[in-house]
Amino acid sequence: MLLVLLAGSAVAIVLTEESARYILFGYTFEPNQVEMFLAGAATAAVLLLGLWLIGSGSRRSARRRRRLLGARAEATDRVAQLENEKRELEKRLRHSPEPGDRLVARDSEEATR
Repeated sequence: MLLVLLAGSAVAIVLTEESARYILFGYTFEPNQVEMFLAGAATAAVLLLGLWLIGSGSRRSARRRRRLLGARAEATDRVAQLENEKRELEKRLRHSPEPGDRLVARDSEEATR
């Protein structure tokens, strides 16, 4: 973002000046046509680099967000599945014909045989 702002301010300075004399940080610059062209090319390169960095950062953030949303959806599905299993087990325990733990009763029956 800083590179885009820097390039934009350079363009604004060039457009608002009436002459080809620029005073920057106490130094006076009076570039010729070739130097002006090179400065414009450098400004365009800085602008493009800044825009490319912003775009790549946005894509990376979007990928990370998509991955996070997918993980949250999987976790939500897993929690819902576990809650359904819990309800099913509670229903089985309520409708159990034998009192007590059926697994313990079955194991004790097998041990007596």
